[in-house]
Amino acid sequence: MLETVPATARRRWLALAVLCAQTLMIVLDQTIVNVALPSIGADLGFGQAGLAWVINAYLIAFGGLLLLSGRLGDLVGRRRVFLAGLAMFTVASLLCGLAWHAGILVAARFLQGIGGAASSAVALSMIVALFPDLRERAKAIGAFSFVQAAGGSTGAVAGGVLTEAASWHWIFLINLPIGLVAGLAALRLLDRDRGTGLRDGADVLGALLVTAALMLGVYAIVENDLVAAALAVPLLAAFLFREAKAMRPLLPLRIFAVRTLSGANVVLGLLIAAMFGFQFLVVLHLRQVLGYTAEWTGLAMVPVAAAIAVVSIAVSARVTNRFGERTVLLTGLVLITAGLLLLARVPAGGHYAPDLLPALLLLGVGFGLAMPALIALGMRDARPEDIGLASGLFNTTQQVAGALGLSALAVLATARTGALPGLPVREALTAGYHLAFLVAAGLVAAATVLTALLFPARRGGATR
Repeated sequence: MLETVPATARRRWLALAVLCAQTLMIVLDQTIVNVALPSIGADLGFGQAGLAWVINAYLIAFGGLLLLSGRLGDLVGRRRVFLAGLAMFTVASLLCGLAWHAGILVAARFLQGIGGAASSAVALSMIVALFPDLRERAKAIGAFSFVQAAGGSTGAVAGGVLTEAASWHWIFLINLPIGLVAGLAALRLLDRDRGTGLRDGADVLGALLVTAALMLGVYAIVENDLVAAALAVPLLAAFLFREAKAMRPLLPLRIFAVRTLSGANVVLGLLIAAMFGFQFLVVLHLRQVLGYTAEWTGLAMVPVAAAIAVVSIAVSARVTNRFGERTVLLTGLVLITAGLLLLARVPAGGHYAPDLLPALLLLGVGFGLAMPALIALGMRDARPEDIGLASGLFNTTQQVAGALGLSALAVLATARTGALPGLPVREALTAGYHLAFLVAAGLVAAATVLTALLFPARRGGATR
C-alpha cells in the first residue's frame, strides 16, 4: 500500500504532462503558422485572400466543434475522444507538411481543426477528473494555464526559427513526433472511462444546429461577413429551443443554472477578448512604432511568458488554497487592468524598460493569477457527467471571445489612427493603440466588477 499511493500520484502527474503536451501542440499550431504565411503563399501560389484561409479553415472547424466534442466526451468517454482527436490532428499535420497544392493545405488545416477541437475540448475535464483533491487540482490547473498562455509566445519564436532554418513544411511536421509520443503515453497513462452512453444525449438535430451556428459565427467574425452572422443567430436560437424541448438534449440547459460556471464563462469572455487584442496590438506597437525587428519583438514578449510561468506554476496554487479562487481572481484582474492602463500611456517615442516592461510584467503576473483561479472556479460545481461539456464550453468561450476581441480592438485602433491624418504616422498609430488598450482595460474592469457581484465571498479564505 505504501508503494501504491506514490505510484498512483506519479501516474496522475505524468498523465497531466501528456495533456499539457497536447495542449502545447495545439496552442503552438495556432500561432506558429502566422509567421510562415508569407513563405507558404510564395511557395504554393496563394493569393492574399486565399492565404487567409490557411488560418480561417482551422479556426472555423476548431471553434465550431468544441462544444459538440466536449459533450461527446461525456457520452462516449473522454479518453476515446481525446485519442481520436490527437490521432486526427497528427495525421492532418503530416498532410499539411506534405501539401503540394493550396487546396490540399486548406483541407488539411480543416481536418487539423477538427482534431484539435476533439482533443482540446476534453483536456480540462480530464484534469478535473484526475485531481479530485482541490489543492492538487489548483496546481494542475496552474500548469495547464501556463501552457495555454505561454504557448502563443513560444509559437511566434518557433515559427520564425523553423521557417528560416528549414522550411515552412516543418512547422507542421514537427507535430508528428510530439503527437506520436503523446498518443502512446496517453494510451498507457490515461484511464478508460465509459461515458454515460449516446442514449443520454444522442440529439443529432441539436448537434447539427449548434455546429452549423458556431461555424457560421466563427466565419462571420474572421471574414467580417454580416450574412453569415445573420444566419448564425437564428440557428443558435433554434438550437437552444431544441435543447429546451428535447427528451435527450445534447446540451442540457440546466448547466447554465450552475452560477459559478455561467458567471465564469462571462468573466472569461471579457478577459480573453482583452488579452487576445493586447497580444496582437502590442506586437504591432513594437514593430510599427518602436521599430523592433521580428526577433527583438519576440524577445520583448518573453517577460510576459516568464511572469505567467512563475506565477501560474509556483504561486497561483498556493495563494488560491490560502485565500480562495475569488480573491485571487479579483487580484489578477486588477493587475491586468493596471497593466493595460499603463500601455495606454506609452508615448510614441517610449523606451522598453521604463515604459513597456512594467506594464508587461503586470499583465503576466495578473494573467498567471487570474486564469487558473477562473478555471477552478468555473469547473468547481459542474456535475461529474457534465465536466466534458463544461470544458468544451470554456474552450468555445475562449475561441469566440478571442476572435471578437481581436477584431473589435483592431478595428477601433485602425479607425482612431485614420481619424488623425494631420499627425505623424507614429503618433497616429500610437493614438490608435492607446484607444484599444483603454477599451481592453474597460473590458477587464467590467470582468472585475462582475466577479465581485457574481461570486460571493466565502468564509475561511480558501474555497473547499
